[in-house]
Amino acid sequence: MKLAQFKREPSGHQTLGVLVNENLIDIPVAAEALRRAGSEVPDWLVSVNSTLEVISRGQDGLDAIRAMLKAAGNFVEQAKVPVASVTFLPAVNAGKILAIGRNYADHAIEQGKEPPKAPLIFNKLPNTLSAHNAPIVLPSISEKVDYEAELAVIIGRRAKAVREGEALEYVFGYAPLNDVSARDLQFGDGQFTRGKGLDGFAPVGPYLTTGDEIPDVHNLKIEGHLNGQVMQSSNTGKMIFTVPYLISYISQGITLEPGDVIATGTPEGVGIFRDPPVLLKPGDVFEVVIEKLGTLRNVVAGRS
Repeated sequence: MKLAQFKREPSGHQTLGVLVNENLIDIPVAAEALRRAGSEVPDWLVSVNSTLEVISRGQDGLDAIRAMLKAAGNFVEQAKVPVASVTFLPAVNAGKILAIGRNYADHAIEQGKEPPKAPLIFNKLPNTLSAHNAPIVLPSISEKVDYEAELAVIIGRRAKAVREGEALEYVFGYAPLNDVSARDLQFGDGQFTRGKGLDGFAPVGPYLTTGDEIPDVHNLKIEGHLNGQVMQSSNTGKMIFTVPYLISYISQGITLEPGDVIATGTPEGVGIFRDPPVLLKPGDVFEVVIEKLGTLRNVVAGRS
């Protein structure tokens, strides 16, 4: 199941949809239509507008959505919204975004660094959250803004001191993410908070794909495209530290909550380490393309 938070025109209110072919099915609209027809529908489905609410309900929430869609039949038609007509919102409103540095060996090598012996963890702040099709606004305080195609892991339930062998049980789903980075700030500050934490520096989406659709998260093609040119091309199987290992490692001391995001690192091919460097400029289009998860697309806007 692919879930999306979006705004539906002309009202502009936030709602929640599930992708069916090339349409989003507005879940509250379908649920209300089914209820009016005399069927029993859980109250929360008539008003749900966030992936976090579904995440909080776990498998029961997903089962309720599936049952509603199956029962809705013709009522689904009036709830269909063409994907091209909506304004997407971030795939999840994460409380924490924990990102992993140098988690692909070839990315470490292109930096002239050794692959890490343990996960390198840093924060991307909540203000970084952005959406599919939202602009990446170049900040006035940076001249070197870069792209990083990444797999985002969305946590499904509270995780504390999780065993590696059980870690995938705590995953709700996955999404493409762009770890936008102001390299001059990152390298100049000597730490990542500003360089990785500026407004809109974590587009994620367009969809949150539930874990049941991804039988092997370590066998997904991942690419970064700049203006249609493939700049990054790898496979999640090349990650140094696997998703279960990262969840276990982080949760030993940092409790992960439902909706939290782990950005699992980027493969080689980022702009700053190319010769000459290739950095984002107004009008550029960057896409994170991950097999089975979809394409996250953002246009680069002028400086703020």
